[in-house]
Amino acid sequence: MSIDFKGRVAIVTGAGGGLGRQHALALAARGAKVVVNDFGGARDGSGGTATAAEAVVVEIVAAGGEAIANAASVTDYVAVQAMVQQAVDAWGRVDVLVNNAGILRDKSFAKMEVEDFRMVMDVHLMGAVHCCKAVWPLMTAQKYGRILMTTSSSGLYGNFGQSNYGAAKMALVGLMQTLSLEGEKHDIRVNALAPTAATRMTEGLMPPDVLAALKPEAVVPAMLFLVSQDAPSRAIACAGAGTFEAAHITLTQGLHLGNGPDAPEKLAAAWAQVSDRKGETVPASGAAQGTNEVTQALAAR
Repeated sequence: MSIDFKGRVAIVTGAGGGLGRQHALALAARGAKVVVNDFGGARDGSGGTATAAEAVVVEIVAAGGEAIANAASVTDYVAVQAMVQQAVDAWGRVDVLVNNAGILRDKSFAKMEVEDFRMVMDVHLMGAVHCCKAVWPLMTAQKYGRILMTTSSSGLYGNFGQSNYGAAKMALVGLMQTLSLEGEKHDIRVNALAPTAATRMTEGLMPPDVLAALKPEAVVPAMLFLVSQDAPSRAIACAGAGTFEAAHITLTQGLHLGNGPDAPEKLAAAWAQVSDRKGETVPASGAAQGTNEVTQALAAR
């Protein structure tokens, strides 16, 4: 089964370089009309120019594809709305949204300024919220949409010096979980991708031989699958160096201990059993936790 995007319109944010550029090129190569969005700022989010996005558009057009450039900051909701309207004016619809824009302001939590925390949250989390909100009515009306959140192992598992980035990236998973539920009846499928790739964001963080193995192109197949017509929904895919994994947020079977005065001591004594992963589940929604807890409580009566 061939994955193609003929007749589809895609928006890729942060597509002026690195992983976003590869996403845009790959979607265009498989037939999508692409809005190449990039604010053109530095790695920390400062500055801004349309040059990077325009250069990728030139590449796509030279290869026989269709693309337009957009330099909106994803932190600016009005500008994001205008970007979506730009796509509609040019091609009449939006089928795919790849939320890839991001910045880094790494420091240990003790040394990090609150403003650096807030700015990273604003770009990664609120940037994705703005883009999703802008395309949601279109996708609902056309009964079709594919949205991808770019999460990270730093969010899923933590990484020293990236409390702001990790918090934002895990928040995107929560956003994905709920939007996938709300979008299901409209065939809007929402997934998350945790890439490991050598880009401007990772310069100086890894040895040269490792960086060579982690080409951004090696992540792209996961993106193409997760925004394809037959994509899953609510998936958290991980990808790097041509290797693909799936991450899950699970719930153990747990143990009913009651709420008596000695419940804290009981929990401390039974923690190994409570956290035993045998028989754990991937809940269909947040309600599963409460259902499990109440079921065990009623059974213990």
